Amino acid sequence: MPVGVRIAVSALKLGVCGPLIAAAQAPAAAQAPPPVAIQMATWAIQSGDNQRLPFMIIDKVGAQVLVFDAGGAFMGGTPVLVGSARGDYSVLGVGDRELSDIAPKMRTTPAGRFVARIGPSLGLGKVLWIDFPGAIAMHGVLTNKPKEKRAERLRSPSPTDNRITYGCINISPKFYDGVVSPLFTGAGGVVYILPETRPLAATFPAFRAQVFRAPKRQVRRG
Repeated sequence: MPVGVRIAVSALKLGVCGPLIAAAQAPAAAQAPPPVAIQMATWAIQSGDNQRLPFMIIDKVGAQVLVFDAGGAFMGGTPVLVGSARGDYSVLGVGDRELSDIAPKMRTTPAGRFVARIGPSLGLGKVLWIDFPGAIAMHGVLTNKPKEKRAERLRSPSPTDNRITYGCINISPKFYDGVVSPLFTGAGGVVYILPETRPLAATFPAFRAQVFRAPKRQVRRG
């Protein structure tokens, strides 16, 4: 089932309403999005937290990204590669280290809300800078180290082998060029990276407060 259809179905099951529109011909993510991603997408628009900018939700556990335009229309979902180490924080100063100096336990993709912009990089052209001080960016999958099999991992139906990067988010070049770059060029956008070890309430306190205050009919499970 295409990811856009799964989102619509999940939204109905959760009883939430929102501008979630499945995009035709959008690349399909391998895993169904978690319910919290549906809730967060609706909340981002209804609360104005996305600041009228395009936004995306990255699910590290499911190894996928869901992308929305400034009005909340669903633009597509696709698998991602994330940091090889589990964790929701970046080590202080890790962005200033050479790759060879980043220990395996430091290779995390941080969780949280980030204001991201397209910008130049060394050797990768223009990338989506999510956390510039931490050197965390989204860009097309790297294939310069064949032993890592990043392209094969990205195509794998299971998210369990999608942990391979130093912390950056790798996606298919086609999706980056066709969806992410056009949306985030210019004013940029907002990136929500879901936590995997840190409590959700601590990562997104405004979102959790809104969910807890919402009427039961908006968050019930059907």
